[in-house]
Amino acid sequence: MPEASTAVFEKDNFNAEKYVKNLVQDCVGGPELQQTKQKIQALSDTVSSTLKKHVYENYMQFIETAKEISHLESEMYQLSHILIEQRNLLTTLRDESLLDDQKNIIEEQSLDPNVNEEQQNRKAIQLIKESLIGYKGNLDDKVFIHEGGLIELDSNDYRPICRIHLFLFNEVLVLAKVRNEKKLEFQTEYETKKIAVINIKDLDGVNKNAINVITSDGARMFQCINSAAKQEWLDKFEHAIKFHQLKKPKKAQAPQPPTTLKFEAPQKSTDSELLTLSPTASEMGRVIVENLPPEWLVTAPEEIQAEIAQRHFEDCLALLQKCEEHLAQDSSFHGAAEIGEKVKTLKASLASVLMHELSNSQSRSLQAALRSSRRPLKLLVEMEKSREACGILLRVCTSAIRSSQRQARRNNLAVSELFFCDVALVASEFLRAFNTKASCTSALIVWCNMELQYFASQLIKHYLTKDTQLEMVAKVVEGVREPCQKLREIGLDLSYHMEGLLRSTLGQLLDEARYRLVDSIGRTEDPWQPYNLQTKTGLRTLLKEFDVLGIDFRAYVTGDTWINLTQATVNFCRHLLQTTESCAYLAKYDSLQRDAEMLIRELFLSQHSNKPPNSLNADMNFVAKNKTYMTEVLLPIAMKRFERIAGKKPDLLMELHAQLRTVPPKPKPRSVYQTDVL
Repeated sequence: MPEASTAVFEKDNFNAEKYVKNLVQDCVGGPELQQTKQKIQALSDTVSSTLKKHVYENYMQFIETAKEISHLESEMYQLSHILIEQRNLLTTLRDESLLDDQKNIIEEQSLDPNVNEEQQNRKAIQLIKESLIGYKGNLDDKVFIHEGGLIELDSNDYRPICRIHLFLFNEVLVLAKVRNEKKLEFQTEYETKKIAVINIKDLDGVNKNAINVITSDGARMFQCINSAAKQEWLDKFEHAIKFHQLKKPKKAQAPQPPTTLKFEAPQKSTDSELLTLSPTASEMGRVIVENLPPEWLVTAPEEIQAEIAQRHFEDCLALLQKCEEHLAQDSSFHGAAEIGEKVKTLKASLASVLMHELSNSQSRSLQAALRSSRRPLKLLVEMEKSREACGILLRVCTSAIRSSQRQARRNNLAVSELFFCDVALVASEFLRAFNTKASCTSALIVWCNMELQYFASQLIKHYLTKDTQLEMVAKVVEGVREPCQKLREIGLDLSYHMEGLLRSTLGQLLDEARYRLVDSIGRTEDPWQPYNLQTKTGLRTLLKEFDVLGIDFRAYVTGDTWINLTQATVNFCRHLLQTTESCAYLAKYDSLQRDAEMLIRELFLSQHSNKPPNSLNADMNFVAKNKTYMTEVLLPIAMKRFERIAGKKPDLLMELHAQLRTVPPKPKPRSVYQTDVL
């Protein structure tokens, strides 16, 4: 008797059946076999116990490793933070060195101090125009104020973007990009009366010596070389913004109200002093006081700028609306036009910042993007910026949906259900945000159609390619149809459009499947004999399998393991019902019903027309029995299955069934012999 040890089972060429045969041959009687069985069972228990012990040890080691990884992750985070600080420091040093190397255009050229200010200004403008590449504007009537090199920063993470050279004039701010050859390439220009400059608080290790310039294109952040340069830029910007006020010519010599909005309150006078004033002086003082705006309106532009910088958008919009209402009711006071222009510029800046805030959500998931977009959307709708806002929102949703679709395809997830759930989410959020703006609904419809076209193209590209199995095609189409129909609950019906986008491809796939399946019929030789399942277990398994398909073969069972039909007929029953089920799902689209029924019809006729070869001495009654079974039993079951799934009657199959059941009339027998009886 062979020794039962683990060494035997650990060999590479171990064969369990051979090992058991050797045991049976070498063991004498049942007791020895029983003992060997007990030894093997003991070895099994030992191995199981050892395995559990190793699993436990591996699990504990895994926990310890996870702890070490957690500590390592913490250390890596700290190291990353240190590296970021070092990078910021090096970047700052590099930028400062770059700014030190970059000299101003005017300073490196010699201007004659003996000439007057106007000639120096013309000379400076000429030098600037020669140094700028691509600038076609007019600077001849402008007054040059200041210039310098700065670093433009990203408003989100304060990272350097590029080197910028600014030329500040009384009416325009010219921005030029510094190339590697230290050449200045014109980028853009802004009117000084339509910009606002905000001093940004210095943050250690993140942001230093930065200013925020709010323009019609949005907020742009610039970093100066040091605090002195920053303060100089702030002063120059303030001087440029108020330059046109200081240089404004007087229309007459008559006394005018104060030219600035900031004024010192007059000292209180006693009633007797007021009475001693002449009528003319009293009237003039009364006119000046009456024409001055309220103090809150004077300081409102600065407060609005601060609210924008601190991202208090609701308070900013409320103050803007309050200013507009006051200006609409009373605009007769001195400086009303100037304040109105500032309010208009700041409102455009707020809209630009909100648009930027809305666009920044495009890198997030769809749910996060929609959640973060509610605040700017609400404010933009209140500012009558609905058309622009809905366009940005839909672009953000497009980016999020397509990103999630790519991720779902990589992870082999249900892309169809995900897509239509995302579309429903976007539509619900869109209708909630723009429920009072009916004109925006057309943008949603156009967006849905565009996204549906892109989704259909990706579906065809990745899942409905040539030679795709019919069962997979039906699964994909059914996965699209169900979630697409659920959109009707929110009033969005895309089913017809989806059917039209897939119609051509599905029709081609049905044609290819028909040629392929019909061509496969008759490839294997059929002995035209009853089907022998060899064992009772095999017979029971086959009967249970076909019970699920709706076919009962028990009436055709003969003997212990025989079915009184050919094996080809039995296999074709399975094949036809599976194909019918796939075609029925496709036939839910009205345009595909005829193609789907044609496939089933030709497949059935191809099998039904099979005949035994002349060289095979087959029982023709048995052949007729198989054909009768296919006509009387299989085809009606297939038609019922088709109608139950597709919800439509299979007209072509019903016509085929009627044709096959029609039995041609038998000819009358003729008498061969005739007898004349006299």
